[in-house]
Amino acid sequence: MTDLTRRLPASCFSYVDGDLALDGVKIADIAVQVGTPFYLYSAKRLRGNWRRLADALAPQNVSIHYALKANANRAVVSVLAKAGAGADIVSGGELTRALDAGIPASKVVFSGVGKTDEEIAQALDAGIHQLNAESYEELHRIDEIARARGVVADVALRVNPDVDAETHAKITTGKKDNKFGVDADRLTRLDNELKAMANVRLVGLAVHIGSQILSTRPFAAAYARVAELTRELRARGHALTRLDLGGGFGIPYQNELGIDPADLAATIRETVGDLGCELAVEPGRSIVADAGVLVSKVVFVKDGGSLQFAVLDGAMNDLMRPAMYDSHHDIVPVRAPAANAAPIEYDVVGPICESSDTFAKRRKLPPLASGDLVVLATAGAYGATMSGTYNARPLIPEVIVDAGRFAVTRRRVTVEEQLGWENVPTWL
Repeated sequence: MTDLTRRLPASCFSYVDGDLALDGVKIADIAVQVGTPFYLYSAKRLRGNWRRLADALAPQNVSIHYALKANANRAVVSVLAKAGAGADIVSGGELTRALDAGIPASKVVFSGVGKTDEEIAQALDAGIHQLNAESYEELHRIDEIARARGVVADVALRVNPDVDAETHAKITTGKKDNKFGVDADRLTRLDNELKAMANVRLVGLAVHIGSQILSTRPFAAAYARVAELTRELRARGHALTRLDLGGGFGIPYQNELGIDPADLAATIRETVGDLGCELAVEPGRSIVADAGVLVSKVVFVKDGGSLQFAVLDGAMNDLMRPAMYDSHHDIVPVRAPAANAAPIEYDVVGPICESSDTFAKRRKLPPLASGDLVVLATAGAYGATMSGTYNARPLIPEVIVDAGRFAVTRRRVTVEEQLGWENVPTWL
């Protein structure tokens, strides 16, 4: 693997006759048929990432619920469903997508701090495995809606352990000043709250402290706190049988070391392995991030005097992460550069009227020219799922490759089609 492709899985990406290919399919050939920009996924890598985690957690019989918020494309979710994944969802729309992709309701967990009455009812009617309640107020809403339907809802209470995830502030969810979960110090209320709820069955606890966590240390602290709370609640008469340990397992985008599944398995075993509970985790990014790239074309290179700007046809509405999180994505040319090509320092930007529409600053890359294709690596998570139509831009396609074949899994949605979503009242 060359230095250029260090963030592209060598088992999937390679240069073939000078052109970057994914699982044997040249990316330039896909671009000719699909147009740019577009997202591109490897089914092989999805399966491989899933299997690596599943094998590590198998000795402890840990269930894996894929977090659809990372990437909810039907084809992606279908690949994981066939591999055996359950689903972690945070909206009624994600429930619809999970079921459509082949994940049975019995393997769906519904998380999220602001479930609407309609979403709770949808989940109960579908017969999902578990609702993760994030407040006492939500517990009462679930009880009321379940009672109206004549069912008893299996609920895990998400606790906030006040653990620093040591990650970006915008993706930290386990501190007291975050909106998520019930303060672990306020569980003394639980006994009285549950007495009034005949249609809620408290089956366990849930925890999720953030995303892109690169050390097992925060997980160990959070899981140990959950183990302590489980023992306390059992002593008070609550028959807890399930623990949902959340996700957030970090992966390398630049020079980081990701979470090793074997280390994660050891942390789970050492903290909660002796409780006799059904265990579950909710990975998203670690399954899909490096299985996807954003393919974009250089519109032109702008000479800014002291700076060279490589202007792409992809933009922040297509890949929001750099603008929102200052995140790093390696940029790799689709056409292999000449061996003696001296790198040039570029600011790699998009066409949107925002200074934040910048993918990279002062990035040393092989010489680029108008029409060149590049891929932005490790874009399979929180890429397409966060994309939009800002600046009245089309919603870009998603494409999946498997065993030498490719297919468009979401077509480009043109501006003309988007106009059909809207209506101008006749009285205006």
